[in-house]
Amino acid sequence: MVRLVIDTDPGVDDAHAIMMALAHPNVRVEALTTVNGNVGLDKTTANACKILDAMGSDAQVYAGCAQALVAQTHSADYVHGFDGLGDSGYPASPRKVETEHASSALVRLANENPGELTLVAIGPLTNLAVALRLDPTLPGKFKKLVVMGGAIRAQGNTTPTTEFNVFVDPEAAEIVFRDWPGLSLVSWETTMAHCFTEAQVAELNALETPRAEFFKRITNQTLDFIQKHLGTRALFAADFLAVAAAIEPEIVTSSVHKYMDVELASPRNRGQTVVDWSDLLKKEPNTHLVLEMDIARLWELMKMAVA
Repeated sequence: MVRLVIDTDPGVDDAHAIMMALAHPNVRVEALTTVNGNVGLDKTTANACKILDAMGSDAQVYAGCAQALVAQTHSADYVHGFDGLGDSGYPASPRKVETEHASSALVRLANENPGELTLVAIGPLTNLAVALRLDPTLPGKFKKLVVMGGAIRAQGNTTPTTEFNVFVDPEAAEIVFRDWPGLSLVSWETTMAHCFTEAQVAELNALETPRAEFFKRITNQTLDFIQKHLGTRALFAADFLAVAAAIEPEIVTSSVHKYMDVELASPRNRGQTVVDWSDLLKKEPNTHLVLEMDIARLWELMKMAVA
């Protein structure tokens, strides 16, 4: 049984990832910790509750950081809708959010369950950076950390060289990449190489289950955005890939261990994840970069989440 804590900024693709984790027979989602990102913290927290309600889960929700450590606050509501869930119109959840701050909860959960919890971060890394300041020994207390973020070949989705999660809080990302040795990272380039096709999306939309209805209502606006900008209704499920890699490590078929840090000074490339592909810096590798995944198994997991 994989005991999972998900740090998240729901977000449509976050919702897909959480749905899959909650549907997986070998996973217990212990908690969702929310952070500002795709939309503001009030909405990401409300959306976490809506997703848990849709899936019938009793996992706890902890609200975290409402803004980046230093950077100006950004959002991606132009992709995810004003409400963060595709303007799907789901009512507010009656679920109670825990009063403990998400960063504090991460520290407490790790200390109460040393070596037992897998942490997957699919939003900006603000909560994790604060947790590391509270407890610098945190990496040794989680079983592992998988992050969705970064553009490892400078093929960004927010600026030409930066990926959204790192761009939103580059200082937090720099802290986590530096102080959490051995983390695994699913990048934007890996996401683009492992999309769900138009035919697969149509198959999901044809399903008639309550989860499929939830999927359709929250996803349609994002598919419209992809159609407008990329000319396809394929689905690029970044956060889904990261959670899949956390749950089933064998789904990763190719990875490399490299040194990586974050550019903080350049006005043009602030937030770029810089990978030392050729070991020019002679620094100890700190990140396992996921390059290829089992696309057939990813599809099985997506169908399981929706059906």
